[in-house]
Formats: sequence, C-alpha cells, structure tokens
Amino acid sequence: MKYAWYYTPLGWILNGMARLPFRALYIISDLLFVVVYHIARYRRDVVKENIATSFPDMSEKEQKKVARQFYRHFTDYFMETIKLAHVSDEEMRRRMEFVGTDIIDRYFDEGRSLAMYFSHCGNWEWAPSITLWTRHKPGAETVFAQVYRPLTNPWFDAYFLKLRSRFGSVSYDKRLVFRDLLRLRRDGKLSITGFMSDQKPSHNDTVHVLKFLNHPTAIITGTETIVRKLDLVAIYWDMEKLSRGHYRITARLITDNAAELPQFAITDTYTRMLETTILRQPSIWLWSHRRWKNKVDYSDNTPADTRCNG
Repeated sequence: MKYAWYYTPLGWILNGMARLPFRALYIISDLLFVVVYHIARYRRDVVKENIATSFPDMSEKEQKKVARQFYRHFTDYFMETIKLAHVSDEEMRRRMEFVGTDIIDRYFDEGRSLAMYFSHCGNWEWAPSITLWTRHKPGAETVFAQVYRPLTNPWFDAYFLKLRSRFGSVSYDKRLVFRDLLRLRRDGKLSITGFMSDQKPSHNDTVHVLKFLNHPTAIITGTETIVRKLDLVAIYWDMEKLSRGHYRITARLITDNAAELPQFAITDTYTRMLETTILRQPSIWLWSHRRWKNKVDYSDNTPADTRCNG
C-alpha cells in the first residue's frame, strides 16, 4: 500500500517513541494531557454530558474529577499502545496480568471455541497478550483473534493491525467475522475471539434496548447471535487498572451452553457485568464516544423482546 509522504517520518517518530522506557513515555503523556484536556479541549462537552447523565447522583465536583482522570488515562492509553511495537514479553507480563486463564485452557482441552465479551476499558490494546498466559498458544490448530472495525485512514489501520498482532493474534473485520469463524470450525481449528461489544450496534443487529448507566441503550446483539450459531463458550473479560501502566483482566464465565438460555440473556448478563466494571473504576472507560447520540426507547425493542428494561 502506498501512503502520503508524511506517513514515513510519522512511522519513524512512533517507532522511536516505542523504544523509550515507560518512565519517559509517561512524561510525554503528562504533557499530552495538558494539550488534549486544557488546550485542544478534545470532546470535553461530550465527556462532561456522558458522565453527568450516567451519574446524576454524583456531585459536579466528583464528575469533573472523573473526567480529568479519564483524560489522564486516555493519554496514558495512547502512549502505552505505541509501546507495543517495542515491549518485551517479560515486561508485558509484569504490566498486564490475567486471572482465570485456566477456563480458556480447560475449554480448549474439551475442544470448545470461545467468544470473549470485552469493552473499551483500561488498555484494551494490551488484551492480546493473553497468549503469554495460556497453556495453549497460537498455532496451526489454535487461533487467538480479535474483531475490529477498519479505520478510515489506511496507514493507521495497518499500523494498529501490526500492533495487535504483536503476541500472535489475528484481527477479523467485524463485517466478515462470522464467515471467518465458520471457516475455522470447518478446518477443525479451535479459536478464542475478542468482541468489543460496548459500541453502538450495527444496522443489521436485532434491536435490544435496556437500561445501562442510567440510559435506555441499544446494545450489540450480533455477538450473542454468533455465540449461539457456533455454539461458543461466552466469557467476560473484567478489566481493572491496578496502577499507572498496570492492569488486570479476570476471565469470568457467562455461559457454556447458550442454547439453554432465553434470547438476549447473554447480552443482558454481559451488560450488567460491564456496568459493574465501569462503576468500580469509571475513569477507565472510553467516555469520549457519542454513545447516546441517537435516542432509543424500550418501545424500540423487537416484538419478541420482552426483557428489555433489566
């Protein structure tokens, strides 16, 4: 692929920054916070409104504190993601801890593939380092993957895809992921695939509205559809930030038998788990998205959906 001339020096800069120690990167992050929060005021109104409407009982002072902490975390996330280009496995294991990976290995031993419900909490770009913790590794018979939405800028799209493959995982376009996972099953390969399910639903998703963070919210249902059609084990990745540059993901089982559950039960359970994660550490969720720009109501649910308001 050919890119504009200025992407070449940008690549050199990012590569050079990735070679810096974390201490230096966090100094840059502190400076970047001043630019993003105080000077550029990047989506300040969006973040303010999202937090205020999600936590109406929180004082204005507390809401401002959460917003500032979010922006500090956001610039840290950016620098930490760049570091993926030049970080050792040992350093990543010290900084990104996984708990409960025995669940993944156990189902792989049983010949089951898994779907990981995940969100924009903590540093989600570090999540592919799961391969450093599981007994099963990426290879001819086992695939570790994540679903992504292609970026409109082809240079940045290729850059992030390269970073996400750092620990041996592959990325599947969300528009084609069902086909890709079906192909893996036909080839007799086991897979574990991460689905970022806290975004806005796709146009072809079945409408499912429930109360989430004090808002009527249309939740992605496509993940549950794939889980059911491919008989996948559904896992929730519970992300928490332990300290600056240190995170923990705990794998929590949602279900290993989707067929026994009523429609949307998996989606409902995931949403409640995600809400618990956010309430525990609100500043580590991505508040800068216009998640509630398009208003929905419980009456928008499909006729078969009678479990909408949680």
